[in-house]
Amino acid sequence: MLGYHLRRTQVAIFRHFSRTVAAQTGITPGLLGMLQVIAANPGLAQSRLAEAMEVDRSTIVKVVDQLEARGLIVREPSPSDKRSYGLRLTKNGEAELPRFQRLMKAHEDEFAAPLSAAERRQLIALLARLYERAHEDDGGSEETEGVERGPAA
Repeated sequence: MLGYHLRRTQVAIFRHFSRTVAAQTGITPGLLGMLQVIAANPGLAQSRLAEAMEVDRSTIVKVVDQLEARGLIVREPSPSDKRSYGLRLTKNGEAELPRFQRLMKAHEDEFAAPLSAAERRQLIALLARLYERAHEDDGGSEETEGVERGPAA
């Protein structure tokens, strides 16, 4: 039953995001999450972004292409590894990210309005604990150690 309720809530919050944040910006939750990780880790390699976001490398290429096409990020050859590209926000990305984050906060505040602040913190802590446990059971990954994942809840 837990998985069922988690999935239903995920669908509901994504629909709400679509009606609020995406309707004004055209950005998806996944793109916004990746943009925040890139902002927190200027010069991050595409492969490290894929690891941090737990997606395959072919998916990352498509996402990076989308963010780059929107003028939010740029990929530059890595100074230390000519086979790799580092990602960073453009001036436009630096200007837009705070607006996206304000809209996301308003969306989350509205969606979570039935919860008290303490309940919201508790929910986030419980979800984080479940994620960490699942991550440990999967063998975990130290490959993303040191990669800042953007703002916490």
